[in-house]
Amino acid sequence: MPTYDYLCTQCKLQFEARHAINASSPDCSVCGGTTEKVILSAPATHGNMARGRDLAMRSLQPKPGQEKHVHGPGCGCGHHQHS
Repeated sequence: MPTYDYLCTQCKLQFEARHAINASSPDCSVCGGTTEKVILSAPATHGNMARGRDLAMRSLQPKPGQEKHVHGPGCGCGHHQHS
């Protein structure tokens, strides 16, 4: 069964629900309100498209040694800035 993302129209709770494709939207488990199906992101891809997406995401991550970490008062990262 597919997983769907829902948003409560009353209390704004966002949650996932698994059900058949033709099932009706579930009521909110917190307030009992009506819900709307939402699309949060594009579906996952496989094969060459997935590899390209993975490479693009990795390119956005800082490379080792290029992080710009500022050591403020009480920084607990374990690295010490030398003046």
